[in-house]
Amino acid sequence: MRVAVSALVLLMALGQPALAQLAAPVDPGAATADPANWPRSASPAALSDAETEAFVDDLLARMTVEEKVGQLIQADIASITPEDLLTYPIGSILAGGNSSPGGDERAPAQAWVDLAQDFRAANLARGGTVVPLIFGIDAVHGHNNVVGATLFPHNIGLGAARDPDLIHRIGEATALEVAATGADWTFGPTLAVPRDDRWGRAYEGYGENPEIARSYAAPMTLGLQGPLSPDGPIAYGHIAGSAKHFLADGGTFGGKDQGDFVGTERELIDIHLSGYPQAIDAGVLSIMISFSSWNGVKHSGNASILRDVLYGPLGFTGFTVSDWNAHGQIPGCSNESCPQAINAGIDMLMAPDSWKPLYENTLAQVRSGEIPMARVDEAVRHILRAKVKAGLFRTERPYEGRLELLGSPDHRALAREAVRKSLVLLKNDGVLPIRAGANVLVVGAAADDIGQAAGGWTLTWQGTGNTNANFPNAQSIWGGVEEAVRAGGGTATLSVDGTWDTRPDVAIVVFGETPYAEFQGDLSHVDFQPEEPLVMLRRLQAAGIPTVAVFLSGRPMWVNPELNASDAFVAAWLPGTEGGGIADVLIGGPDGTPRHDFTGRLSFSWPRDATGTPVNVGDEDYDPLFAYGYGLSYGAPGAVGPVSEESGVATGGSSVADYLVDGRVVEPWSLALEDAGGQTRAGTEAAIASPRGAVSVSVVDDLAQESGRRFTFAGAPRQLALIWGNPVDLSRQANGEMALSFRYRVDATPTGRVTLSAGAADPARMGSLDLTPYLTNGPLGQWRTIKIRLSCFGEAGGDLTALERPFQLSTSGQLTMSVSEIRLASNEGDAVCLSE
Repeated sequence: MRVAVSALVLLMALGQPALAQLAAPVDPGAATADPANWPRSASPAALSDAETEAFVDDLLARMTVEEKVGQLIQADIASITPEDLLTYPIGSILAGGNSSPGGDERAPAQAWVDLAQDFRAANLARGGTVVPLIFGIDAVHGHNNVVGATLFPHNIGLGAARDPDLIHRIGEATALEVAATGADWTFGPTLAVPRDDRWGRAYEGYGENPEIARSYAAPMTLGLQGPLSPDGPIAYGHIAGSAKHFLADGGTFGGKDQGDFVGTERELIDIHLSGYPQAIDAGVLSIMISFSSWNGVKHSGNASILRDVLYGPLGFTGFTVSDWNAHGQIPGCSNESCPQAINAGIDMLMAPDSWKPLYENTLAQVRSGEIPMARVDEAVRHILRAKVKAGLFRTERPYEGRLELLGSPDHRALAREAVRKSLVLLKNDGVLPIRAGANVLVVGAAADDIGQAAGGWTLTWQGTGNTNANFPNAQSIWGGVEEAVRAGGGTATLSVDGTWDTRPDVAIVVFGETPYAEFQGDLSHVDFQPEEPLVMLRRLQAAGIPTVAVFLSGRPMWVNPELNASDAFVAAWLPGTEGGGIADVLIGGPDGTPRHDFTGRLSFSWPRDATGTPVNVGDEDYDPLFAYGYGLSYGAPGAVGPVSEESGVATGGSSVADYLVDGRVVEPWSLALEDAGGQTRAGTEAAIASPRGAVSVSVVDDLAQESGRRFTFAGAPRQLALIWGNPVDLSRQANGEMALSFRYRVDATPTGRVTLSAGAADPARMGSLDLTPYLTNGPLGQWRTIKIRLSCFGEAGGDLTALERPFQLSTSGQLTMSVSEIRLASNEGDAVCLSE
């Protein structure tokens, strides 16, 4: 049986000495860079040519201190309106992962154009010294926020392609589609070097070895921006880029997002400097600074990294921007105030929802001298210089509104080529290529799910909640296979559960990870746990039907049982919106000869066991199942024998994000009831009651049989129903605007106030919110879903750094209420913040 290991279990396994070492005081000297050790690079002279500098000099001389401070602040479109710009001279806006026009994640492309134009018009109407806004967006695998855009494979797949020219062309296509919707700037290329596959952002990196990012950094930068010229701004149809996340975001201990890179300066340079020198040499206009730390010191506050290195030997002359409220994580700072970050070398603070108090506080700090005016002028110069070169002072926008560029035939063909080149063939016992005239059974819900193939950062931050209807310019994997097979005179049938009426010649089983992004994607091991795909593969194998496994994932995973149950196994990564690219390689001609060969090679070592222990090329005792650079092809086949099905992970499920799912309280969490008589720890199946009988629980049906729990409160002091466990740190999730989501049904109206709480077990460290209005204003007996922002519990006093109770209902009155599917979820503009 497949089993999971929680982060808590992992830390417990380390033992107390190891835990004490992790919590030991940090020596700041261990995170001080010596510029003499770093290689040399330089932004092109065209970025700061004489004409540009003279223009910036004149502009700076006319700007007020208020206008200068405004350039240092970036606000998210979910928290700022065009009308706000009539008062506040903010220099930049962004559309974060779950931000969109009118809060509609599936808004039409024209709404994006209108939004950009409304912000620009308000900025001009304010008067004073007019400095254009720069509008940034995460176009990390194409223009992934906008319905109809072309979505390319995520970077992990592009790394497998080993094709710098392909990367350049993808950059050009992405820039055109972003420009068409009115934005000016994308937060890419991502140059992370993921060294731990448990990291939830591993798929954003090109590979575990920095050689791939070094070869891709310049082509992607030049694709997005084009070359810089002393004769004027970048060409129309190009946009500003931002290399990210500087530095070592892919090297954190345990693969923890926003965590700590524990290592030497030499390791930092040799591995995690990655392609930054190449991006700088190519003229990248901005660099985003990482949330993460080096030996305990946050990069966003590390002047030796920012000022001494980045603007020293690396020769960067563009501007730096922080990540989402990252400045608030610097000791002594908050989201609303952080002179330390600016003084350390951050030019623009990404303050999505905290921009207004941050602007006011920063202005006061400049006036008091806490932030020197010379530092402000330096930061503003960097920003203005980049805005000039990005062409923002031009009035013409010839590509804006040309929405036919979204998902254009040329861009779709490019994405299909990228899919073909990204596929890695791990195993082939002769079943591939499939003859076009065959009777092909395509198995699994993922086969016809474009959203699953696209992964995270797809219309929504986590990539969840999408249907095929949200991808009008796209083709699913099933669609591509059906088209290819029928064109060759064969038959193709889609079967989600793997059953058939007519015996097929071959089955293609499509399965893999469901979409996730940062926070939600972090794992404690790399065992692919869902059992259903393995059951279907074994059933087909037992029936003697040749099977081809197509595995969708954002990282290498332990899939040894699936490998053994397949005749061929393809690592397809997260291919995006052109599923036909997979059929191009799997389906041959009528005579079975290949139409395209496999050319992808692993850019990440494939693990031999499921523990998640980092396995990277060049390590001592390097022993992966499939090595970095591995990949079979039709021209170069190879035999793969049976592999061990011993996963190496301990028993017991785990989750820091799921609490009650499919009728099961997810380990290591437990259900408990309390009243004045004390606490009872409850099982998940039998009906039970609290010690004095004030609270009872029983099972109910919701999405499936017995998938929910009904809590009955009889009316007594200290009535609690809760989910509890050992402390976990959810502060990162709160900062990332994750929400506590659950389905509920009111079966009997409450007779008193009902609170929902989260935090530590100590009542003084619990954040309690009033749930009563939601329970009294809606209809009885109807299932509904609510999302409550985690940050709201923190603002109400909940300790989210040592959370022991993620869900606690309490009332002194009577209430009957059913709940199901309690978990953390992405705030897609649908989360609320209840009052205390």
